[in-house]
Amino acid sequence: MEFSLTFVSTVIDEEIIQKDILPDLLEGDFATIGDISKLLPVADVEITTDMSKVNQKIYNGYVLLQIETDEGKYAFISAQKEITRALSAPEIEFSVIGPKEAFVEAIDQNLNLIRKRLPIPELIIEELTVGKLSKTKVAILYIDQIVDMTNVQTIKQRIDVLDFDMISDSSFIEQLLADNHSSPFPQFLDTERPDRAASVLGQGKVVLIVDGSPHALIGPTTFVEFFVSFEDYYLNWIIATFFRLLRVFSVTFSILVTPLYVAALTYHYQMVPRAVMATLISSRQGVPLPPILEALVLEITIELLREAGARLPTKIGQTIGIVGGIVIGTASVEAGLTSNVLLIFVALAALASFTTPVYKIGNTIRFIRFPFLIFAQMWGLLGIVFCFCILLTHLIRLTSLGRPYFEPLYPPRIKDIKDTIIRLGFNKNAKRPQFLRTQDTVRFPPKDAKRKLDIDE
Repeated sequence: MEFSLTFVSTVIDEEIIQKDILPDLLEGDFATIGDISKLLPVADVEITTDMSKVNQKIYNGYVLLQIETDEGKYAFISAQKEITRALSAPEIEFSVIGPKEAFVEAIDQNLNLIRKRLPIPELIIEELTVGKLSKTKVAILYIDQIVDMTNVQTIKQRIDVLDFDMISDSSFIEQLLADNHSSPFPQFLDTERPDRAASVLGQGKVVLIVDGSPHALIGPTTFVEFFVSFEDYYLNWIIATFFRLLRVFSVTFSILVTPLYVAALTYHYQMVPRAVMATLISSRQGVPLPPILEALVLEITIELLREAGARLPTKIGQTIGIVGGIVIGTASVEAGLTSNVLLIFVALAALASFTTPVYKIGNTIRFIRFPFLIFAQMWGLLGIVFCFCILLTHLIRLTSLGRPYFEPLYPPRIKDIKDTIIRLGFNKNAKRPQFLRTQDTVRFPPKDAKRKLDIDE
């Protein structure tokens, strides 16, 4: 029997052809192309008459088999070359306590990490292909009989209508599927931790995994979830609540401290205590710039140091961040361009912004400090309040997959507060969040959580 094999050598594993395909084809007995799937020890063999699939399959790592006596039929045999890196510890969501596994760029390996944590048939994985040029695989994960299928249908519908050429990372999908493309706030939670992805699936959420990306997307999400580190669940609930409140305070401090400084020295110096005012006046002696320019110079300098440290190689970046901050800060105070008090405030604000456990919300916090600064310069405390009202209105109107982004604060849901800016014990979290509208709302019977057996029972 004469046959031909067609493949692209750069995307297939030649060892598979030499060991698993050719020996069986040369020694085996087959009359039609339909016998190939039974003959070869390869699980992924597709028989088709659709010639339009030829190019797509070949460039995706399949071997095209054609038989002379069976024209018009094609067999695609999987022989992809898997180039993956070893599992490593999370870099962005690193935790002292808990698993030290992070997602990698291979979608099959990422799915395996989640399957290992959820070995149940109810875990559904649907694969789609996105991108006219990249043909990127996107996996939609959810648990049947728990998830609200409206969320799944919304994601599938938005992915189906995507008309984009290149999907290189999950960040592309996040921006394309967002409810509001003009919002600086991320509307999908980005994670590199398989344990976090598996946990939110149990809550009734949907997880998106994109081939080539070491980050998974979680939706729908809420604003307060971006201040939750998954390590909180490995700690006592009292300690975890303290850390969450500390993060909320740190972010609030990071946003408001510099605008309050500008507003106080520009419009409301009479509200500052006399002892504090004396310190501020002495620190600003010889500074030629008004408070707004002084604050902008330091804020932009901090951002330049951050960006330089992030883009340079690791060892050089750390040196630039530490030495640059010390040298520039000291030199600017000695040169009389800024006051030492404002330098302390800006440094503390920069330090406080690093407490956010999710990188993308940290970028948003860094950005919204500048509108607050501008409004503080224009109208003082009234401008800060006005800017806060604009921000609050935007957050209230924002949605994630059609669900309220500011839940449980708006709409107010008291029962969902137990695992937001505070975290109560596991025995208090017997039900899934209300805003997810899950099919099965109960995680475990509340009575069993409180019941403790004695040694003689």
